[in-house]
This record gives sequence, structure tokens and C-alpha cells, in this order.
Amino acid sequence: MKSPVLLKLLAITALTLTTTHALSQRVGSATNLERFDKRMYHFGFLLSYNQSSFFIDRKFTPSATDSLLSIQNVPQAGFNLALLASFNLTKNVNFRFIPGLSFQERGLNYTFRTFEGETESFLKRTESVWLDFPLLVKFRTNRTGNFAAYALLGGKYSLDMQSQKDVNNAVAEQIIVKLQDRDYSIDAGGGFDFFLPYFKFAIEFKTSIGLPNIILKEDTPFSNPIESLRTRAFIVSFTFEG
Repeated sequence: MKSPVLLKLLAITALTLTTTHALSQRVGSATNLERFDKRMYHFGFLLSYNQSSFFIDRKFTPSATDSLLSIQNVPQAGFNLALLASFNLTKNVNFRFIPGLSFQERGLNYTFRTFEGETESFLKRTESVWLDFPLLVKFRTNRTGNFAAYALLGGKYSLDMQSQKDVNNAVAEQIIVKLQDRDYSIDAGGGFDFFLPYFKFAIEFKTSIGLPNIILKEDTPFSNPIESLRTRAFIVSFTFEG
């Protein structure tokens, strides 16, 4: 959350939200898209920013000669592109299917103690292109003019299209931290709907928490110390829906 890129994005998001809300109220007292909630299906797309990292469980190593001092998350920025299909159960509850691509990068910073008593750090990055299949339930408030707020809860199955799980670390130039090519997570968040004259615009914030341990155990100094790795991500999305 301390990333300068994320802080700038949140500032832009706040400005966009304020401007869009003002514009939606300036269209006089008219209610935009009056029949929007009466339609059973809606379609659209999402553009998102993500910041991704891990939940790390390190193995307990009682040996005083263990050279590994720490493993730290180094969150990295990425982006998502997705389509959206929405089914309105009621005007306040709908189901959302949002298949898309998520370009994510995560970093692990390892600090070791050398034989000379000094410290040496290695940053290991894991790059993934996830094919996501999220299914979410959206709970929305009643409209206030051209504005509404909502909460989201659901799950997601993901397949890594750029998995390096088959890389042979014995012959690779650099040792990598190998991960499973499948993941599933719980997604939760909320956002704001703005009903504009020709489409509905939304800004939403989500947290994605991976459930399975995705590390592939290998006899390397970067894999051995880790008991489990689970994914996590913070996502800011801009939604356009007609």
C-alpha cells in the first residue's frame, strides 16, 4: 500500500470518482438509464490495476547455523483486462461472471548471512499471466439519483498461462521459485455505480485471497525454507457496462 504508483492511482481514482459523481448530478434532475435495472442481462468490460504479493509461511529451522535471515514480500504492480456478464436476480442483487487476463508479478526478497558475517540479498520475481474465471455476487443499494454503492463477494478459479513449473533449475541460469499453474481464491470488495447518459460507469476495490499452497517444493535455498505460499492481490477496477 506504500507503493508510489498505488498512491497515485488512488489519488486519480478519488478525483475520477468525485468528477463522475458531479457530472452525474449535473445532468439536471433527470434519471439516466431509467430502464437499466429492468433488464435481466447486462454486458461490459473492466480495466484494472493490481498489486500482488504472497502470504508466506516459513519452515521452523532451529539450527543456529541457518544462513537465511529473512524472507520479505516485495509487492509488484500489474493490470487486468476482463469481460463482464451480469445477471440481475433483483434490482439490488446480481451475479457477475468476469472472465479475463490478469498480468501479475510478485517478488520475494531473501537475505542470507555469508561466511564472512555479512548479509547478501536476492530478489526472486515470479511472473504470471492468469486466465481468471471469477463468479461474484453483487449487493447494491437503491439508487440515489444516478448514484449507488455496492459490495461484492465470490470466488475465482485461475490458470497460469505463463507457468514456469516445468523449468529445470539444475540447468537454468538462475534458480527460480516454481509455482503451481492453478489457483483459486476468495474475492471481496465494494464500489460505486454512476449512471451516465449512455452507460454505467463504476469504480470498485477488491481483495483476492488465494486458498491453496502454490509453491512447488524443490531442493533449492529459495524453496526449502518455505512451508507454503498463498497468493494475495489488491485490485482497483474501472467498469463500463451497457
